[in-house]
Amino acid sequence: MSRKHQETILENVVVESVAAEGKALAHIDGAVLFLQFAVPGDIVDVKVTKKRKNYMEGYILRIVKPSEYRLEPFCRHFGVCGGCKWQPLPYRMQLEAKQQQVYDQLVRIGHLEVPEVSPIIPSEKTEHYRNKLEFTFSERRWIETWENPDEIAPEDRVGLGFHVGRFFDKVLDIKHCYLQKEPSDSIRLFIRRYAVSHGLSFFNIREHRGLLRNMIIRTTEAGATMLIMCFYYDDPEARKGLLDAVAEAFPQITSIYYVINGKANDSIADRECILYKGEETICEEMEGLKFRIGPKSFYQTNTLQAYRLYSVVRDFACLQGNETVYDLYTGTGTIAQFVSGRARKVIGIEYVPEAIEDAKANAKANGIANCEFFAGDMKDVLNADFIAQHGHPDVVILDPPRAGIHPDVAEVILEAAPDRIVYVSCNPASQARDLALLGEKYRITAVQPVDMFPHTHHVENVAALVRKGI
Repeated sequence: MSRKHQETILENVVVESVAAEGKALAHIDGAVLFLQFAVPGDIVDVKVTKKRKNYMEGYILRIVKPSEYRLEPFCRHFGVCGGCKWQPLPYRMQLEAKQQQVYDQLVRIGHLEVPEVSPIIPSEKTEHYRNKLEFTFSERRWIETWENPDEIAPEDRVGLGFHVGRFFDKVLDIKHCYLQKEPSDSIRLFIRRYAVSHGLSFFNIREHRGLLRNMIIRTTEAGATMLIMCFYYDDPEARKGLLDAVAEAFPQITSIYYVINGKANDSIADRECILYKGEETICEEMEGLKFRIGPKSFYQTNTLQAYRLYSVVRDFACLQGNETVYDLYTGTGTIAQFVSGRARKVIGIEYVPEAIEDAKANAKANGIANCEFFAGDMKDVLNADFIAQHGHPDVVILDPPRAGIHPDVAEVILEAAPDRIVYVSCNPASQARDLALLGEKYRITAVQPVDMFPHTHHVENVAALVRKGI
């Protein structure tokens, strides 16, 4: 170890394994060192950025000797863009790390009694697997290390792409993204060129000024495309010119919406989405069921894996056809409708009113008569009176946000005591906490990880619970 300009540089560090949150791990003099973008077997020189009593964090200054497993990243933006951090890691090793993450959270850290964790279900696609991406406009894009700021032309200083790492105000101008299929890239690049050539102002995130703020592109497996353009304020002439140009250049776009969002944050949940051209919705299909997707609709972003995930949920529910199922955090009712053919009645509850409207419309369009949907905060809606009115649940399906379920919700579920619970989670840590609460009356009978997001550390996990005594 040597000191350079009061910085700690570690030389010839041997990377040992993949750790939590997608980082890699090494040991230095008894302390743990966490690294981004490293592969087990790498020998690297490291600059330490954080030093604590029992651990350090740092980044790679130089790869002295690459691991035999290391792959060449396929994306030119790797290492700067905040996504797809596991590109150098073979997909097999990604799956192993996610499998281990689920085991660690539930068993090693959570101390839960679980059967053997089933082998993770891999994603059929590892590129172009997302059906939704959001891009941000920036008046001042991220300047890459190899660029000379003094030589950058004014029109090249703007950016349209993704936020960089932990910087809320830094946006990387994306040339090509491997997450979503065409025409996603072509639409984004066309809009950037049009905006620059017509003098449309890009958003300044710090000072809150500029016309063009965000854009969202949604695609379906069948080839439909939806564009949602978000403007900071309305300039009817500029807006019409841009949207007409996009519509002419990309006649295959199914729906074009626009939003005026003058708020401090980027969320459009409380903004009106105005249909400018085309169809109100695009459509995704699953086992003959059609799901209409609007500009605000929630739908699993990896369509093909969503089918595998929902199939696991349905299998774990062990439905015989006479059960009342409560699908909590139902979103647009996709799981509710997917399992409805094997249940007597399904009750879906979701916080977002627009999502419930989508759920009702989808159920009607699919000819499903045994699903009912209700909007409201879960801890307020789900109570003893609600259950008395709508029927005792035989099976409860949970698919909450990353934070997990509210303790009040867990209490109501324990009081209702359904025979089975199927818990879907995108955060095994909060899932482990909730499973411990439910462990008062339930035992875990199956655990199935599903990879929804290749080249990231994120993992979806499904747990089956059966009431003790059954």
